[in-house]
Amino acid sequence: MTIKPKVKKFRVRRGKVVDDGADKATPEASATDAAPDAPKKAAPTHAEQIDAISKEGLTGRQLRMARRVALKNGFEASSDYDAVRQLRAAGIDPFQRSSVLELVKPDGAAIPGKKGRFQLPQAEPEVGITVPATKSQEVANRNAAEIRQIQRDIARRRQRKLLLLFTRLAFFIFLPTFMVGWYFYNIATPMYATNSEIVIQQAQPQNGSPGGLGSLFQGTSMATQQDSIAVQSYLASREAMLRLDADHGFKAHFSDPEIDGIQRLDADATNESAFKLFTKQVSISYDPTEGIIRMEVVAADPVKSYEFSQALIGYAEEQVDQLTSRLRGDQMRGALESYQEAEQRRADALAAWLAIQEGVRQIDPVSETTARMSQINILESEKQRLELVLQSRLNVDRPSEVQVQSLRDQISNIDALIADLRDQLTGGNDDQVSLAARNTELRTAEENYNFQTVMVQQALTQMETARIEANRQVRYLSQSVSPVIPDEASYPRAFENTLLAFLIFSGIYLMISLTASILREQVSA
Repeated sequence: MTIKPKVKKFRVRRGKVVDDGADKATPEASATDAAPDAPKKAAPTHAEQIDAISKEGLTGRQLRMARRVALKNGFEASSDYDAVRQLRAAGIDPFQRSSVLELVKPDGAAIPGKKGRFQLPQAEPEVGITVPATKSQEVANRNAAEIRQIQRDIARRRQRKLLLLFTRLAFFIFLPTFMVGWYFYNIATPMYATNSEIVIQQAQPQNGSPGGLGSLFQGTSMATQQDSIAVQSYLASREAMLRLDADHGFKAHFSDPEIDGIQRLDADATNESAFKLFTKQVSISYDPTEGIIRMEVVAADPVKSYEFSQALIGYAEEQVDQLTSRLRGDQMRGALESYQEAEQRRADALAAWLAIQEGVRQIDPVSETTARMSQINILESEKQRLELVLQSRLNVDRPSEVQVQSLRDQISNIDALIADLRDQLTGGNDDQVSLAARNTELRTAEENYNFQTVMVQQALTQMETARIEANRQVRYLSQSVSPVIPDEASYPRAFENTLLAFLIFSGIYLMISLTASILREQVSA
């Protein structure tokens, strides 16, 4: 860059030294030179200018920057607003970082910050004397060199900041992401996943069974939601893990030395460590809208993954049966006990009835009573006939005494026989049990037997109803998606996991950087 020397001329005007070689005069000097004799307009005072600047809504950061720029340029400001006023009067933008460079004038212009103060180095020329061009050239060259040095410092500072930024990014983001990707692509053991879906169903009620409010949800997922949640909780529990380990060697499989160190389980691992791994490798979810339990079992071997999945489904089926077995057992047990008691009472009643029949030597009290009454009626008829015959014999003048006595003897015998039959019916003889008493015992035993028979029928009906209700309480576990042995590894998902690690590390770095910037700003404020 070549700078032509300029000859500076100074003259005295109204007691002030004015540089004629300046590229641009100040507004006050221009106005004075243009119209020295024109009437001057009243310029705003410093207080008015400061008041106008305070109404511009400048931030504290802008005011601090203006104060620093004013101090660097040699202005003595009484306040931040005064610094803005003085910089603007000098033609310097106080809110640009290049304001420091703009103060350096290659032509040696004066700084209007103070009266009679010039930018150093500056010779004080005599009035009317031409300053040699070599002096101004040296000042311009020195100022240009200082500007280039400042520019180089700024460029080096920017390069250093960029280098530090890339170093931090490489250390906190790229290097950890590379390590994570290296692990997933080269070290992580392939894992095989077996997916299955099961659903719990309730037995449909038979035709003619009593309906209720619960029948409104029959056939929907609401009817078995509680059972599904219980099965899900059981499959994700420690009990299921312990059964799986005891039956199929869950710990032994994941303690295989062929599995990488991060996913491998220690050989002497506790149940808690095994359960943590179990919760990672066995994922169980329940969809309440469809009533489906989805299960994913991950293992290092595809056959083992299928085996673990089948075992867990078997455990779930046993748990479903266990949920309703007690209820169904209680219902059937009570109904069966009632039926057995009714059968026993009926058998006792039948035995008592048979003993009474054997004791009284008759089978049917009704037919026995009917037979005795028939005999009495026949004897009564015969007695009436004999009395008529006797009366006809007595009506003759000279009746035969032998015939009359014979008829009277027959009538007496018939009366005695009728009396004996009536005594048998009514128990007129104290030494003999009456037929009526025996008939009463037989009737009571018969009625008791009939009553117990009715009770047996009712107990049988109740048992049948309990059986139907128990069958309705049965839950069935159906496999909507059966497990299949996988032929390709599902995990690890190297690209997705590496990208996720990059996003996580980037977020952590961004959060720490923002926090540090805020703290640095608060400390420097």
